[in-house]
Amino acid sequence: MLSNQEMDNVILEESKYVINTYGRVPAVLVKGDGMNVYDINGNSYVDFLSGISVNNVGHCHPKIVETIKKQAETLIHVSNIYYNIPQVNLAKKLVNISGLDKAFFCNSGAEANEAAIKLSRKYSKAFGKEGEIITMEHAFHGRTLTTITATPKPKYQEGYDPLPTGFKHVPFNDIEKLKESISNKTAAIMIEPVQGEGGIHIADQEYLKAVRELCDDKNIVLIFDEVQCGLGRTGKMFAFEHYGVKPDIITLAKALGSGIPIGAMIAKDEVSNAFTPGSHGTTFGGNPLACATAITSINLISELLNNTNEMGVYFTDKLKKIEEKYDFVREVRSIGLMTGLELSFNGSNIVQEMFKQGYLINCTSDTVLRFLPPLIIQKEHIDGMVSSLDDVFSKI
Repeated sequence: MLSNQEMDNVILEESKYVINTYGRVPAVLVKGDGMNVYDINGNSYVDFLSGISVNNVGHCHPKIVETIKKQAETLIHVSNIYYNIPQVNLAKKLVNISGLDKAFFCNSGAEANEAAIKLSRKYSKAFGKEGEIITMEHAFHGRTLTTITATPKPKYQEGYDPLPTGFKHVPFNDIEKLKESISNKTAAIMIEPVQGEGGIHIADQEYLKAVRELCDDKNIVLIFDEVQCGLGRTGKMFAFEHYGVKPDIITLAKALGSGIPIGAMIAKDEVSNAFTPGSHGTTFGGNPLACATAITSINLISELLNNTNEMGVYFTDKLKKIEEKYDFVREVRSIGLMTGLELSFNGSNIVQEMFKQGYLINCTSDTVLRFLPPLIIQKEHIDGMVSSLDDVFSKI
């Protein structure tokens, strides 16, 4: 990538004025269109990350842009002291497509998970439980103090002691270990049906069914965190639809607003009734701009599910051939267009080399190349990316 003074100035000023919390790639992105983003030098990149599963309908989709413009000219924000029509319409849509009963809106996945934790604890108090939450190893639930405690990774927790109490962690996909961990304190079990940040680990069919039965038997709230794996990413609107299992609470964010910040928690009536006026709230959650955009996002995603499944199979087949070719590729894990390619070494250099080739991917859990392309992807995009990946691998 060619450098110029303008790009260097932006990077210099970022280091001067922005708190250093990100290990950034040296690119100043200024435009997005469909599958592509463009930097300040005019270089284009095919986006196989989608803002980490945010731009599921592609960058700057005309209908998203039109919705934002129209709503911004009408009403951007009002307090939740008052009613607003886009919020009610979005809640109705999410309830209808999820099969749950009530929605709460916030601004991010971490906030949605905080709301789910609070609601499950408040609900469980009526049954004399102490509010313990069980989460899974390799999980990721957010960056607030509570959600990093729910996320059993020391690198996210280091330096933030004392952490909130009341969390327990067990191995993913291990029903026996989960059974052993349950006590009369257990209020909720929180699971990502597909662990994204953890390295694209997919829940077993029988495991989730057994978890649902366990929760029913013990009167435990079952929370599915679908912040990353929800909203079309797996080829269905919700990942839980693959399993024939319905949670008591589901959390969403990322693709819900196509880049406009919004999170949602949807819950069954029996559980949601534990919240009453004053129990929880947020200033910006459910504002008209975000909710109107989310409605358009859902409508567009629903039209892309067939393509997601078709391209997901095609992409997986291509990566399986890469797996057969190189002995340092340990495994390909994929569902829909949520794909991980696990290496036997740290993959950060591969991400850099792919960037030089004009492709945006990332590496999670040190060794897993993660691919989360927009759901509008076509075969030629996959062919080009896999060809470049093959070229990079051949030089190792």
